[in-house]
Amino acid sequence: MRNPKDEVIRPATFGVLIILSVYLPILSLTGVEGKMFRPMALTVIMALTAALILALTFVPASLAIFMRGRGAERENPIMRVARHGYQPLLRFALAARIPVVLAALLLVIGAGWLATRLGTEFVPQLDEGDIAMHALRIPGTSLSQAVKMQNELEARLKQFDEVSHVFSKIGTPEIATDPMPPSVADTFIMLKDRVDWPDPDRRKADLEAEIQAAMAKIPGNKYEFTQPIEMRFNELISGVRADVAVKIFGDDLEQLRQAGQAATAVVAQVPGAADTRMEQVSGLPVLSIHPDRDALGRHGLDVRQLQKTVRTALGGAVAGEIYQGDRRFDLVVRLPDKRRHDVDALKRLPVTVPGSDPGYVPLREVADIELVIGPNQISRENAKRFVTVTSNVADRDLGSFIDDVRATMRENVDLPAGYWVEYGGTFEQLQSASQRLSVAVPATLALILALLFAAFGSLRDALLVFTGVPLALTGGVATLWLRDMPLSISAMVGFIALSGIAVLNGVVMLSFIRERRREGLALDAAILDGALTRLRPVMMTALVASLGFVPMALNVGIGAEVQRPLATVVIGGIISSTLLTLLVLPALYRLTHREQAAPG
Repeated sequence: MRNPKDEVIRPATFGVLIILSVYLPILSLTGVEGKMFRPMALTVIMALTAALILALTFVPASLAIFMRGRGAERENPIMRVARHGYQPLLRFALAARIPVVLAALLLVIGAGWLATRLGTEFVPQLDEGDIAMHALRIPGTSLSQAVKMQNELEARLKQFDEVSHVFSKIGTPEIATDPMPPSVADTFIMLKDRVDWPDPDRRKADLEAEIQAAMAKIPGNKYEFTQPIEMRFNELISGVRADVAVKIFGDDLEQLRQAGQAATAVVAQVPGAADTRMEQVSGLPVLSIHPDRDALGRHGLDVRQLQKTVRTALGGAVAGEIYQGDRRFDLVVRLPDKRRHDVDALKRLPVTVPGSDPGYVPLREVADIELVIGPNQISRENAKRFVTVTSNVADRDLGSFIDDVRATMRENVDLPAGYWVEYGGTFEQLQSASQRLSVAVPATLALILALLFAAFGSLRDALLVFTGVPLALTGGVATLWLRDMPLSISAMVGFIALSGIAVLNGVVMLSFIRERRREGLALDAAILDGALTRLRPVMMTALVASLGFVPMALNVGIGAEVQRPLATVVIGGIISSTLLTLLVLPALYRLTHREQAAPG
């Protein structure tokens, strides 16, 4: 006869080892998702390791000391009611085992189909509590004009009661970590605490919409709305400050501009697109001076002489040096700023003509001078020109938005030969994280199956317990759908954690059923007695694991957006896994061991 205490420690030991094996692959995650979830995995691993040591040492000693002379365990009224309710359901599941198993299979298939309809995103958007607004003006806007327009914006923003203070950043700092022209301003709108709002229950999205409407009334600006940390995060990932970037590559700048305008119109029509715009690739006023070679020849001049004169007048030329003690400065000669920006004055610029009277000729007689609209910027990546169309995503998931953008671009934007489209943004991190998880998840499941085989010494019984994983996924997917949450890296990590917790109940129940069979009970009697006897530990395991995640699932504080999908998956999965394990696992065990009339 086996020691009953062994049957307490053994399933607990293997259950803890299985959960440990689940959190170990989480440590292999890198990038942003690794930084978010690695501390959680380390905490759980250390806690479970300590629990395993106590289960092997303290618990047996405590049983030997405190349980001597006690009778059989007594049921409390709650467990008595649960047992009386569970027993007829269990008998029905054993009698109708094939329909029960088929129904469970249909649930798993339905959950798989539903998972494809949830949508995907990298991580849920965090509410930082503040707003970052880009004010975009026409290229060539002077610094003084940009400051004047920005002061007008800030004065209007401060009229909102929810705004604490506003500050802006224009141009390029001395250390050019974030170079921008004077025509672009980063405006940081710092909001008051919710309790200080006139209406604390007002949604931030509603406030942002009201701010957008107010800013639209101020002429001369275009706007993009995001959040301070999110803006930098997107810029570090893909080089743009929006959620999605459509990059069109090619050679001819004008052709790229036309393709970018077509793509902007197409992307803006995709549901969920917000703040869609193309980067400003043209519109910069440029002074163009074209030499008239015939006129130069008539006056005995060449292009080099003309260029030298223009360069000296506009850019300046070194005429000498100035000494101040040990310091030395170049003496630069050029036209005054007022004249350099006056086209009519430049047309009168004298160009020296050797051997003539009066000895000079106005610039307008030997060159065509005009202000033209030239390129504002020329972007390159891997030595190839490209233009970028950016868009934020609102009120839908990122994955399905990207799919719609790709499909719409293929149908409505025709690019010439030698031009192509690439997509960037935060969804690139979703793809890379999904690739890493595609390795971590199979490794986790294989490790769990190996531990189950080591625990039972039977591949068939190991696979029976392993069925708790897909049964648990049904509840996780269903709760995500009920709470209108897409699949994200946070939810995927929750599914990894859930796979270990899900098999723990199966280990507890199947271990006791096998022990009853070794004691000589018939197959049906062993299943009934084992399942009914293990009802309390199964329910306690499920309640402890699920209730521990309830505060995380209902959290509304800072970072709650990342925590809620993980907790939602675990709670829903544990509920479905427990309910289905109590009914489906005994039915499956009866089906797979039907040929055994007596315990082996």
